Amino acid sequence: MPERVAILGVGLIGGSLALDLKERTGAEVIGYDRSGEDLHFAEAIGAIDEGKTDLEQAVKDADIIIIALPVEKIKQTIDSLCQLPLRRGCIVTDVGSTKSEIVERARKLKERGITFIGGHPMAGSHRSGIKAARSLLFENAYYVLTPEPDIPVSDVQRLSRLLYLATRAELVIMDPVHHDRIVGAISHLPHIIAAGLVNQVGDYNESNEWFHRLAAGGFRDLTRIGASHPIMWRDILLSNRTQLIRLLDDWIAQMSDFRKAVAERDAERIEFLFDRSRKLRRQLPDKKKGILSRMYECYIDVPDKPGVIGKVATLLGNENINLSNIGVMENREDSQGVLRLAFKQVKDFRNAVVCLRKAGYTVFADEEEGREEHERHQDFTPQTV
Repeated sequence: MPERVAILGVGLIGGSLALDLKERTGAEVIGYDRSGEDLHFAEAIGAIDEGKTDLEQAVKDADIIIIALPVEKIKQTIDSLCQLPLRRGCIVTDVGSTKSEIVERARKLKERGITFIGGHPMAGSHRSGIKAARSLLFENAYYVLTPEPDIPVSDVQRLSRLLYLATRAELVIMDPVHHDRIVGAISHLPHIIAAGLVNQVGDYNESNEWFHRLAAGGFRDLTRIGASHPIMWRDILLSNRTQLIRLLDDWIAQMSDFRKAVAERDAERIEFLFDRSRKLRRQLPDKKKGILSRMYECYIDVPDKPGVIGKVATLLGNENINLSNIGVMENREDSQGVLRLAFKQVKDFRNAVVCLRKAGYTVFADEEEGREEHERHQDFTPQTV
C-alpha cells in the first residue's frame, strides 16, 4: 500500500519533494500551507493530491511527515505536532539547514513514541515558492539524514528508501553536530562574509559613489549570496550559533594572517596563501552535489553589436558543445566587449576553446586547469570505500 506523506510547506523545497514523490513513488501526498493559492497551484501541477490549511487535518493518518519550512518554523511545528494524535509508526523528518537544535527539540516527539529523523537536502535555487519547484532539484545532490543513535535502523532504512526513490539524491548519514560544523563552514560562513563585504563597500559608497559604480565582475560574483533573505538567515545563524562562533574565530585568524603579511610586505607569505587557495579550490568536486557546482570558464572579445551572443551560442551548438551559461562583461559603448562562457564539463570547455579560436575569436582561458582536470578523469579508477 502506498505511503501517505504529509508535506508541511509547499514552497521550493516542499513542492519539489512533492513532485518527486508523486512522479516516482506513487505516494499519496497531502500538502499543508497557510496559502490557499499555493496549495491550489500545487494541486494543479500534480504535486499534491490534496491541500490543507489545517495542520491536524494535514497530518491525520500520515505515514511520513516532512516539515519543509524555515528553521524557526520547523521548531514551532514540532511543538505543534507534539499536541496532535499522530499515526502509530509515523516518521517525522525536516529539511532544515541546521540540525542540532532541531534534533534536540524533536526529542519531545520520541517521548510520544514518534520517530524523528533530521534531514537536509543540499540543493536549492535562486528562486523561491511553489512556482519554482521542479522534480529534478535534488538529483545527484547530497541529502543528509541525522538520526540519533537510538533510532531503529528499520525506520532509517524506510525513510532513506523513500527519499532515494523520490529524489535520486545521494543519501548520507551524519551526526547532527558534525553536519552543523560542515554546513556552517561551506554555506553559513560564506553568507556572513558576503554580507559583511557588501555592507563594508556600502559604507564606503556613502561618501564616494564610484565604489558601487565600479562594483562589477568579481565583486558581484563573490557577493551574490549577500542578497539572501534577511529573516531566514537571521534564524539560520542563530540556530547554528555554537558552530559559527568557532568558525568566525577561525576566519578572523585567517584575515589577521593576510593583514600581517600585507602590513609587513611579506611577499612570500602572500604568494603562499593565494597559491594554497588556488590548489585547494581545484580540489573541489566537479559533479553538481550540494551547494557548489564546478564550472569551467573562458572569456572572448566580441564586437559591441546586436546578434553577437546568438552567433557564439549557435557556433558552439553546431559543434554539440554544451554551454551552461553566458554573460556579458562589457561596460563600454561602441567598443570591444567581453563574453564569459561557462561549461559544466571539462570536455565542453576544451572543445569550446578550440572551436572559438578556429572561428577567429580571441579566447582567454585557464587551460592549465582544464588540462589537469582532463588528465585526472583519464586516469580515474573507482575506489572501494
